[in-house]
Formats: sequence, structure tokens, C-alpha cells
Amino acid sequence: MKNQDYSRKSLMVDTHCHVDLYKNPHETCEETVKSGIKTIAVTNLPSHFEIGYPHILRYRNIRLALGFHPLHIQNHEYELKIFERNVDKTSYIGEIGLDFTKKGQYNQNLQIEVFESILRKINTKPKFITIHSRKAEQAVLEMLMKYNMQPCVFHWYTGPLNLIGEIVKSGHYFSINPSMTTNVNGIKIINKIPRDRILTETDGPFAKVNGDTILPKHVRNVIAYLAASWKLSFEEVQNKIYSNFNELLKPITRTEK
Repeated sequence: MKNQDYSRKSLMVDTHCHVDLYKNPHETCEETVKSGIKTIAVTNLPSHFEIGYPHILRYRNIRLALGFHPLHIQNHEYELKIFERNVDKTSYIGEIGLDFTKKGQYNQNLQIEVFESILRKINTKPKFITIHSRKAEQAVLEMLMKYNMQPCVFHWYTGPLNLIGEIVKSGHYFSINPSMTTNVNGIKIINKIPRDRILTETDGPFAKVNGDTILPKHVRNVIAYLAASWKLSFEEVQNKIYSNFNELLKPITRTEK
């Protein structure tokens, strides 16, 4: 798992991007490497991780995360076996979590079962963990507390404002994408998160920027927004976000030395 050789060319990071879901994943990876953006390439299924792992190793600034999206758990027994045999290959997990929207209402109990199984497998292993929690924010937080989880990242949080303080108190982080900076609810959420708990993401390719498919390089839009909001320079915000990212990686780095 010696995968902390990130280049210092850029101090920007995309902590949640579905690189494998772009029309041309290799082209996206090449562009991401050229831009120097440190990118966590999340996966929706353990089998997707296993397929992609040997291919992603060639890309210096990209790390493949072992994921099991709550809306893709139909073959959970098969996929959990793949998760278990790959969990020590990477220091990055995601995306995992719960989804209690209309799409996920029919199998909430199974989602909880799968999520608990995953948490039991990783709660003693230092990992960077990015979490899906749509319409299930309270349940996710309670499960993270139940398993005494290390700090995790709530990706594209859309939950109650009054839960943010409890999430922060429990030690967790939030990743912000450009879409959140352009709507009222997203801005309210951003304003409630302490600066030392904010990371940047794109959730690409599930968004557009000026009509084009979002790419890891577009995390600069979030940094520019925060710079204007916090009345700081772009470089100051960039350094703060990168510092937050490094803080999360400290347990992983110590383990790998």
C-alpha cells in the first residue's frame, strides 16, 4: 500500500470522482495527471475496483478507492467477498454508505447490513473514506459512531443543517463540489462547515461546468468560491484545503512508514 508519492506540482485535490464512468477513462486520467490534481477515483462496486486497479497504477496522481455504492448492492454476497480480498490493496475506500431516497427505499435494511459489514472490515484499518449519505445522514452518522470509525468524508452533503455540528463534533469532514456553490441550500451547508473540515471534490462526471462535463481540474471553481466567501486569496484557500487533506492522510502515512 505504498501509494503516498503524490507530486507537489499542484496543491489541489479532488476527493471524489468516478473516473471509470467517463466516456474515455484513460483520456480523463491523462488530463488529470497533466493538471496535477490529486484525485481519489471512487468506484461503485468492489468488482469495478478489481478490474480498474491494475490500470490505474500507471497514473501518478490518481488513487483508486474500493467502493460499494448503496444503490448497487443487488449481488451483495458476491461483491462483499471481492471487497474483502481487495481491502488491503488500497488506503482509499469509497464510495460507501446509505441512500434512503426513493431509489433506495425498497432495500434500506439490506443497505444497512452491507454498510455494517464494510465498517466491520475497515474500522481498525487507517483509511481515507468517502461516504454517501443522501436522505440517510442521521443513520450514517449513528453507524459511524457505533463502529467507532476514524474521521470520514461526507461527500456532497445535502442533509439537515442542524446535523452538521454533530458530524463535525464526531470528527468527520465534508467534501464540496462546484454544484454546491451555485444553489441556495448548498451555500447554506458550506457556510455551516468549519474551514478545517472542508475538502474539495467534483463527483465527476455527474455534473456540468459551463455546459461541459465536470473534470477534477474544476475543483478550482470551489477554491475560487471559498476565496471570495472567506475573503482570502486563492492560494490561501488552496493551502488550507490541502492541509485538511493531509491531516486526514496522517494515520495512513504513519502506517505505511
